[in-house]
Amino acid sequence: MPGASVAVVIPARYGSTRLPGKPLADIAGRPMIQHVIERCRRARGVAEVLVATDDERVAKAAREGGVRAVLTSPECASGTDRVAEVARGHAAEIFINVQGDEPLLEPGAIEELAHCLRGGVPMATLCRPAQPGEDLTDPNTVKVALDQRGDALYFSRSPIPFFRDGRPPGALSFVHVGIYGYQRDFLFQFAALPPGRLERAERLEQLRALEHGHKIRVVPTPYASVSVDTPEDLERVRQLALATDRVVH
Repeated sequence: MPGASVAVVIPARYGSTRLPGKPLADIAGRPMIQHVIERCRRARGVAEVLVATDDERVAKAAREGGVRAVLTSPECASGTDRVAEVARGHAAEIFINVQGDEPLLEPGAIEELAHCLRGGVPMATLCRPAQPGEDLTDPNTVKVALDQRGDALYFSRSPIPFFRDGRPPGALSFVHVGIYGYQRDFLFQFAALPPGRLERAERLEQLRALEHGHKIRVVPTPYASVSVDTPEDLERVRQLALATDRVVH
């Protein structure tokens, strides 16, 4: 399906335990959701970028950022559920889920994921090699272990794999880059699955697919991003935006 149409959906919930109102947090004079929107709009080969939210304030900021906002049910338990709700009213064949807290995401990461999905895999995501000195014990840094074909074996907030003899240089540690892509039919199938025990334990919804026996292709990428999960993350992104040309104008 080389010419399959691609839609990027940005789920953005206003409520956040650690950072309430996160999508509207100011970064260089604009709400964070608008930075994410602009990053996604720069990706080549995307038919439409949409925001899926349960809050009119976020929807308003999205419209002001130049994209369509879809008000989704407050009963949606996850970002994937919001993407699936949007997909039911959209004709795209491939959907890419970009979290609303990725204001520095590189557009090329979306293009890489779309290219993989056009090859026919049902679900895919990205990873990058762990950097020297990176704190892999940080639970906000999700790790992934891969099989020899490049499919995910497991995702964890704990360091995986465990190197019994010490971590060798440049070895098998990969950090998950948290954007996801789905073929249309598989998106609906995935969203209909009940949450699994591993998903609830780690609070990682992608584990639902693995626990139910589905494959997730993991595409290596050179692109790194900075997710905003805490006030400290937000301050770091603000500083990066001011100190580099990565800010959206």
